Amino acid sequence: MRALLSQPWISSVTSIYCSTEQKAIDGAVILADHLSLEYTRVEALGENDRTSTGFLPPDKFEATADAFFANPDASVLGWERAIDAQARIVRAVTDIAKADKTAGSVAIVSHGAVGALLYCHLTGQAISRRWDQPGNGGGNYYTFTLPSGEVHSGWKAGDVPTPHA
Repeated sequence: MRALLSQPWISSVTSIYCSTEQKAIDGAVILADHLSLEYTRVEALGENDRTSTGFLPPDKFEATADAFFANPDASVLGWERAIDAQARIVRAVTDIAKADKTAGSVAIVSHGAVGALLYCHLTGQAISRRWDQPGNGGGNYYTFTLPSGEVHSGWKAGDVPTPHA
């Protein structure tokens, strides 16, 4: 997340929303401190519900995540179905866009699967892990406009300069 702070467009952010999960809150704090802004926690921006399995070792997690994306209409090992997670996330982002009254850009700090499911919706793609963030440890982003849903880029690493759209 710290690498993202060097993006030339970051100064246009006037509001920050994040999930209620610690990783997202940590990222929102970094961004909020940098911009001297508050942030708002939104539970519906959380990762897909995986409480049925709890922690999985990396190889088992990756295989289960693959199945989650490959079978969006099915619950994999009791996880929230991808189609349900996507609908929840799209509603949350739509609600944020309607409610936010700031003049600048909105930052949403969340999780890879959240971004992938939203990206699939915005671009009209079928749910697929093909649209998941790069496997580089996180700190990735893409930009889009609401309410039109126009996506300006695919996933970018936070330390790769991208012109503001």
